[in-house]
Amino acid sequence: MQYTSGTTGFPKGVMLTHRNILNNGYYIGERQKFTEKDRLCITVPLFHCFGIVLAVMATFSHGATMVMVELFDPLMVLAAVQKERCTALYGVPTMFIAEYSHPMFDMFDLSSLRTGIMAGSTPPIEAMKRVVNDMNMTQITSVYGLTEGSPGFTQTSVDDPLEKRVETVGKPLPECEVKIVDPETGEDLGPHQTGEICCKGYNVMKGYYKMPDKTREVIDDDGWLHSGDLASVDEEGYYSIVGRIKDMIIRGGENIYPKEIEEFIYTHPKVKDVQVIGVPDAALGEAVMACVVLKDGVSMEEEEVRAFVRASMAKHKVPRYVRFVDGFPMNAAGKILKYKMREDATEELAAHPS
Repeated sequence: MQYTSGTTGFPKGVMLTHRNILNNGYYIGERQKFTEKDRLCITVPLFHCFGIVLAVMATFSHGATMVMVELFDPLMVLAAVQKERCTALYGVPTMFIAEYSHPMFDMFDLSSLRTGIMAGSTPPIEAMKRVVNDMNMTQITSVYGLTEGSPGFTQTSVDDPLEKRVETVGKPLPECEVKIVDPETGEDLGPHQTGEICCKGYNVMKGYYKMPDKTREVIDDDGWLHSGDLASVDEEGYYSIVGRIKDMIIRGGENIYPKEIEEFIYTHPKVKDVQVIGVPDAALGEAVMACVVLKDGVSMEEEEVRAFVRASMAKHKVPRYVRFVDGFPMNAAGKILKYKMREDATEELAAHPS
């Protein structure tokens, strides 16, 4: 029994079989070319699929070593990698950002690293580049999936070109079928068309525990698991995640994907991390809000963020609201709770409209 991460609402119990998780973990280890010589530093909790499948099942099925960091702390992770000569490291994007941004980062020897996984939420391209260049993880991979899919649908391989490993979530894992469909009509879509990513295969859950109606909402009559995520695929079969359907902002009839704006703001030299959400707007339906975490020791004005976006992106993508924050609400697995951010922002704007 695994529970959904609760990033879009209340967690649901997901019934997964041994066949689901063992095979998924094995194929995920294969994409990283794990052997008995590998030493994986595990920083993610074992009550979630990232820990129990991508980490434990991948290492068990390849005879690799697990190095456990029981409570995430960037300094402890860096120390563990150096002391235990780890060859692989896992984490959600915020964990990797905390590691390479730590003021003592340069004191540690990470030369033993070669691969690992950044997943849990869509990795920012700039964060992936930093991990490759600064943490020696030249064979880092990314996995896309969800608890209901055991969890992996797609993954990049250590053999993929760097551009594909940084900018996509790879190709379908073995024995999995993946497709993109129009979320309104269910029609199959072609390359470079944005739609809902769906999966079919051994990895699909048995169902939600004691929630048959909710199960039918996500697994159709043909056995396809509907993810609720928006994605596209290129001619070579590499998938790219655009964002969650529920996170898409509709401003005056224009569809805005937060990930695109996040990726761009993240390139600003003063920005450590950023999340973009939609908030209610009486005239346009929704407005764009950027929540920004600044690097240590720098300051920034709201208009500076808007001007940065305005100079390179369409006018409707410029954030109407900018908030500087110390961090984001997260669940115990390190995933950012965007629904909670929207709730808090909506309450704030209702109390202090500006």
